[in-house]
Amino acid sequence: MSDHPAADAHTDLAEGGSPGARQPLTGRARWVFGVLKALSILPLPVLHRLGGVLAWLSIRLKRPEWRVARVNADLCFPDWPAAGRDRLARASLRENAKGLTELAALWQWPVPRVLGLIQSVEGEAVIDDALAEGRGLLVIAPHHGAWEALQMWLAQRVPLHALYRPPRWKELEALLNRGRSRGGATFWPAKPSGIRALFKALKAGEAVGVLPDQSPPGEGVFVPFFGHPAKTMTLFGKLAARTEAPVVIGWAERLEHGAGYRLHWQRVIEPVDNDDPQIAAAAMNRAIEAVVRERPEQYQWTYRRFARRRAGTKSPYRREAAAHQ
Repeated sequence: MSDHPAADAHTDLAEGGSPGARQPLTGRARWVFGVLKALSILPLPVLHRLGGVLAWLSIRLKRPEWRVARVNADLCFPDWPAAGRDRLARASLRENAKGLTELAALWQWPVPRVLGLIQSVEGEAVIDDALAEGRGLLVIAPHHGAWEALQMWLAQRVPLHALYRPPRWKELEALLNRGRSRGGATFWPAKPSGIRALFKALKAGEAVGVLPDQSPPGEGVFVPFFGHPAKTMTLFGKLAARTEAPVVIGWAERLEHGAGYRLHWQRVIEPVDNDDPQIAAAAMNRAIEAVVRERPEQYQWTYRRFARRRAGTKSPYRREAAAHQ
């Protein structure tokens, strides 16, 4: 049995989810776990300052993530002055590095202590109203802010399920699932059995969270994101159309000076459930873009969002890399 009702309610449904979460860690996973455990003695402000140091080193060493952030800033904010785009890329690197170092708290501290970092929740009634409809809950959770804190908070209120793409290093899968599921959420591998589990969860009135702002390796459509064609998943639109579940979008704003987090929830009014996958995916990207514009520096601009291209077009990261050395 779990220590909170949401987890108890979906014990049977979650059977087989979060593979490896209860297994012993091996190889690189043991080493990473040890580092996070050691860092967990530090308070959140110090962990965030450590992230700032890592970002500074990345810029000084001209790491690939620095160049990617610069390209993305140029692509997505062409009307900003060059100095503004440079500041955005630098700030984004700092926020992304904080996202790594704060895992020592989010994955190691007791869950009540982690939840205590959440200073306020804007739009909490949006969640309550959506759940009251009794049709489950679909959550758009972009890589914006501290999404690990977001899912942990939501999993206390409703059984939560999500897909994940297994990491390149197989031994890290157990570590990822152990850290992410400790708040009660269940994570399913991105394969047909996992997709079936999501439909089953929604039918049971539970919540499904999707981080839909990365290019899918298989099926997808090219629709605008910040004015540029980005290969975008169609799964979310199918989930919304077939289940008619209410759709919300959420993100956890990282507060200054390690003061904690502020959660934001909004009901999505864009037609993300349209039967036409192009229309549905474009609507989803518009909803994500609107949220990102609230605090653009907290978005994951280090990701090569526009790398997958239509046939015959070059990746902007190859073309522009030399300009950002």
